[in-house]
Amino acid sequence: QVQLVESGGGLVQAGGSLRLSCAASGSNFSANVMGWYRQAPGKQRDLVASITRGGITRYADSVKGRFTISRDNAKSTVYLQMNSLKPEDTAVYYCAGADYFANFPRYWGQGTQVTVSS
Repeated sequence: QVQLVESGGGLVQAGGSLRLSCAASGSNFSANVMGWYRQAPGKQRDLVASITRGGITRYADSVKGRFTISRDNAKSTVYLQMNSLKPEDTAVYYCAGADYFANFPRYWGQGTQVTVSS
């Protein structure tokens, strides 16, 4: 069974920074693709960023230049460094993962709240 456990959410003022972490576990989970989605109230869940095991990254246009996704393969952990946060970044952030890009996202974390005050 695959488990994704997020941490690092919270309340921050506009312009501030937060770092999210997601630890993956599961005996047969290769975690070849990991990423972060977010969902604001009343809106759909959208991709924020993704990263392959080899380090290839993809970002939503709205976060390019402000957010950085990274991973530590030895720890099966993916990170999202969020800088220059804006009130519109307020959402529940979900960690996501899959063994293959074709079926990403397949697994989900429980979500962590990020609130940016103006």
